[in-house]
Amino acid sequence: MAFFCQTDSYATELLTEVTSCSPAQLKTENAGKKETLSGYNVILKDTVLFPEGGGQPDDRGFIGDVPVHRVTRQGPDAVHFVSSPLDPGSQVLVRIDWSRRFDHMQQHSGQHLITAIADSLYGFKTTSWELGRQRSSIELDTATMTNHQVEAVEQLVNEKIRQRVPVIVRVISTEDPEFNQVRSRGLPDDHAGPVRIIDIEGVDANMCCGTHVANLSDLQVIKILGTEKGKKNKTNLIFIAGERVLKYAARSYSVEKSLTALLKNGPEEHIEAVEKLQKSVKSLQKNNLTLLRDLAVLSAQSFKNNPDRSKLFSLHRKEGDNEFMNIIANEIGAEDTVVFLTVGDEKTCGLFLLSGPPEIIDQVGPRAANILDGKGAGKKGRFQGKANKMSQRGEVERLLREVLNGSALKEE
Repeated sequence: MAFFCQTDSYATELLTEVTSCSPAQLKTENAGKKETLSGYNVILKDTVLFPEGGGQPDDRGFIGDVPVHRVTRQGPDAVHFVSSPLDPGSQVLVRIDWSRRFDHMQQHSGQHLITAIADSLYGFKTTSWELGRQRSSIELDTATMTNHQVEAVEQLVNEKIRQRVPVIVRVISTEDPEFNQVRSRGLPDDHAGPVRIIDIEGVDANMCCGTHVANLSDLQVIKILGTEKGKKNKTNLIFIAGERVLKYAARSYSVEKSLTALLKNGPEEHIEAVEKLQKSVKSLQKNNLTLLRDLAVLSAQSFKNNPDRSKLFSLHRKEGDNEFMNIIANEIGAEDTVVFLTVGDEKTCGLFLLSGPPEIIDQVGPRAANILDGKGAGKKGRFQGKANKMSQRGEVERLLREVLNGSALKEE
């Protein structure tokens, strides 16, 4: 059975009937967080919403005023997941999110066209493809693809778009002799009945269940962004089509404009300017590390040269790292001195280090980590880790003084 959305890909609504509605759950992922939604699976007599398949994501839309969160195919049926129940037998108006649908049509038909041209020019077969949210990729059965080949494919696909080549959808039986002649990556195991042929006139004929433009002119333009190394002996060709090209150009211009203002030069000089900045940053980072190491040594020596030094050396520095703290601890190295060092934001998070007599550090280290709301580990008189409440470092100092005075070694 062909759904109404497959019969007329440009239709935006359909009056139909609810045939069943049953409680269901939908597993989703929102901003990287997985969650399970409770709702209902609704089957309609026919639908204008495309269920995912053929590499194309499903449509979104409404059944009446109820939003549709997912559409999947189960055998001959399209199953619509909704949050509110619908009465079986009721008449409903199904409306589509046209912007999403037309975008998918452009990318899917663009894939068919690129696949056909890459095959006809160089014999590169398409083994799979993915319609992404911002860009799409076609996996080609070739280990490499030269820039010249990419440019030739892009030039010819856009020539076909300018020629306004019709795209015709035909339905044939699996018994039809043409069935074994058209390009296909195979039918689903549960497929039954006739099959759809997407025929780009004079260019390609391919079995497909997806929604497509009626004329290549509706693709507007195709831009091949480049290639990436794919699976073994495969190449992924990255492309965008139609409205995505316009959005890509707008984003690129906005970035170019911002870089021009920041770098104080023209677009053709951006790369050179950024390379100079990177070299400067690396040089500054190297100099900063050298200065930090020198400062660490000087801080330790200053403490060691003080005849009235206490048994506790405590220091916080916003700029620093583990190496900075370890240099100080190594330089002081006195068996009768407890060293407490922290680096990072003094109010939020950072790193800490404790060193000194093992019998003290082994007991105080975990307690200090707990006070700082952090985690750490250590051995042989040294304990270090991450702190999430650097504002509590004063409490750690208080604990250390009590320990050194012999009053808190057994406290929890």
